[in-house]
Amino acid sequence: MELQSGFYGLGIAPNILAVIERLNFKTPTPIQQKSIPPALEGKDLIGIAQTGTGKTLAFGVPMVQAALRGTRGLVVLPTRELALQVQETIEKLGGALRVRTVLLIGGESIGRQITALRRDPLIVIGTPGRILDHLNQRTVSLSAVGMLVLDEADRMLDMGFAPQLNRILAAVPKERQTMLFSATMPQDIVNIAKANMKLPLRVEIAPPGTTVAKVTQELFVVSRPDKARLLEKVLEEYRGSVLVFSRTKFGAKKIAASVRAMGHPAAELHANRSLSQRREALDGFRNGKYRVLIATDIAARGIDVKGIEVVVNYDLPSTAEDYVHRIGRTARAGGKGHAISFATPDQRGDVRGIERLIRQVLPLSKLPALPPHRSAPVMDHDSYEPRRPSRFQSSRPYAPRTRSAGPRRFQTRRKFR
Repeated sequence: MELQSGFYGLGIAPNILAVIERLNFKTPTPIQQKSIPPALEGKDLIGIAQTGTGKTLAFGVPMVQAALRGTRGLVVLPTRELALQVQETIEKLGGALRVRTVLLIGGESIGRQITALRRDPLIVIGTPGRILDHLNQRTVSLSAVGMLVLDEADRMLDMGFAPQLNRILAAVPKERQTMLFSATMPQDIVNIAKANMKLPLRVEIAPPGTTVAKVTQELFVVSRPDKARLLEKVLEEYRGSVLVFSRTKFGAKKIAASVRAMGHPAAELHANRSLSQRREALDGFRNGKYRVLIATDIAARGIDVKGIEVVVNYDLPSTAEDYVHRIGRTARAGGKGHAISFATPDQRGDVRGIERLIRQVLPLSKLPALPPHRSAPVMDHDSYEPRRPSRFQSSRPYAPRTRSAGPRRFQTRRKFR
């Protein structure tokens, strides 16, 4: 039996093992292998792992198994997209076992959520703001929570959710099991662990800044006006699904208009889109309706789509850590993928910051012959959002240095400093 060498032996109940087998999960990932047994024993746990390593199942299995014994669970996440994906996974695990869940996120009818809460779900999944809305209206009580999960905790703190998290932590019982999952371990996370966890077991799969194993990386230095033409060349070069990251909402809208003008089905995913629009964009990207998805960093940790061939950093991220999360959208679950970054000549500092974090040099490729200029698509300037400077930005020019050749046919043996 396949499970004999996989999830069997981790302490998982037979009925949940049967569900795991039906879902075609064959072999646990390292974070699942190391996290599930102590979590099933009721221990507090800090899981440090890069994106795309299967953290949802690492806490989802223990949470469903605890729910079958009557233990109530709460999962707190930074974005709606992440919350939706976690809810889908836990629904698949626990739905057949009649473990009822509720999703509390903004952008959805609070009335429908109140109706779902009246059905007395065992597991609550949500974002900090909407959870607090329900606490303030007294439509949810967290006084019986026995298992608390803080997922993507570093991202929640980056997004300014510390005050909301503190209020949620004050609303749950002190006697509980707490699991905290994060891609990095800044001091703020350490402080939360010290104040809210009891002798937590630390499970670290890879040091911060570790990129997914089978993603190849590539860097182009290109002027800002030529970015759209280079993207058109990339979309001609690759035939699979492509995820493009913009730094701003306005930029994502502009890039999407350009990609559609090139003849490629494309959708946008950013904070100016409604929840239904964001769901439609993500579902359309999954099922092939849209070949290209243009997103802001709201999606750097919020997209779980298998088979993304290429991630394009049309704009470099505002922090080096977000680079790791962005390129982790490809080469997921042990697959292969490619990441391409566009840097303007004045972004030397951004590139150096990324290279220091990932502890490797980004292979520089020579610009190919670019397509002719297209007419700029008409834009709605009411949604304009000015570009925010990166904290790594530098005005110093690039300087060449020698490096090894990479895989792409456009690649050269030059590297910029």
